[in-house]
Amino acid sequence: MRKYSVTLLPGDGIGPEILNEAIKVLDCVCNKFGFEIQYKTALIGGAAIDETGVPLPNETVDACKSSDAVLLAAVGGYKWDTLPGHLRPEAGLLGIRSALGLYANLRPARIFAPLKNTSPLKSEIIGESLDIMVVRELTGGIYFGERGRKEQDGVMSAYDTECYSVPEIQRIAKVAFEIAQKRGGRVCSVDKANVLESSRLWRETVIELAEDYPDIELSHLYVDNCAMQLVRNPKQFDVIVTSNIFGDILSDEASMISGSIGMLASASLSEGSFGLYEPVHGSAPDIAGLGKANPLAMILSAAMMLKYSLNEQEAADSIESAVNAALKVARTPDIAGDDVPIVSTSQMGDIVCKILQN
Repeated sequence: MRKYSVTLLPGDGIGPEILNEAIKVLDCVCNKFGFEIQYKTALIGGAAIDETGVPLPNETVDACKSSDAVLLAAVGGYKWDTLPGHLRPEAGLLGIRSALGLYANLRPARIFAPLKNTSPLKSEIIGESLDIMVVRELTGGIYFGERGRKEQDGVMSAYDTECYSVPEIQRIAKVAFEIAQKRGGRVCSVDKANVLESSRLWRETVIELAEDYPDIELSHLYVDNCAMQLVRNPKQFDVIVTSNIFGDILSDEASMISGSIGMLASASLSEGSFGLYEPVHGSAPDIAGLGKANPLAMILSAAMMLKYSLNEQEAADSIESAVNAALKVARTPDIAGDDVPIVSTSQMGDIVCKILQN
């Protein structure tokens, strides 16, 4: 039997609730497809602060590094808002990404057919469904470049530097090309090569690497045009690959096309197949413990883990199909509508499992 090790980071707020449902669904597909996942739980965020005084204990990093993949639910909450920045829960999230070398962020923007009416875009624009993957470089660019302030002649100025090396561009483009090979075979590289030298190097490097992927159709857009095209004609996109700052903006724009943040999964990958998987939404402390949280983004994050880290493609596809079917018969409060019954967090997980078992 195939065996995998996964570290669970429940975190704060609704984190433990939604992670429980993801584990429930993973147990179903383990039984169905004949593999085993061994779990270990570790602390992060506010829960770690309460227990250890820091948002990311060394023991958590060690546990993650010894696993095949990591499932993280959510961090943060009002309780810790007055702490200094380096001791707030969010510091644990940034720290774990750095400690694990997670350089590639995958953000799918997908509309499941039963939810197409929740999208802010007209139905004739999105059609019956929509599925875009944004691949964002996560550890370079302007967020990590040289920065500072200087004063000259009594005038204060500030600067942040956008800098990318060829190896940094190659490794993120490689991720995008390989993902496209498993999807629609199209990659759109987004830059600002008409203005920025860093973008000119980005485009040159992506074009050169594309020669190794003759089966992939490569196109290029300036970031401002891409932002417009995402709302004008999103179905033209399959995989979008771009820099840290552009990806930060475009992935948020693309994800909101789906109509609900409660449906958005994500992955952050390092070298090899290792990755950390988490829903895009936050910890929602105002509804924690009330059974109102939508577990589907967490469940879909688990499906991404099966696909990209554990190489259990059939199991991942079955979860996505089960989620689509579940949306036709029940919804959590955040995606209520279409005269479909409203159910609790655990009931939603049960419905997905029941569909998987059948």
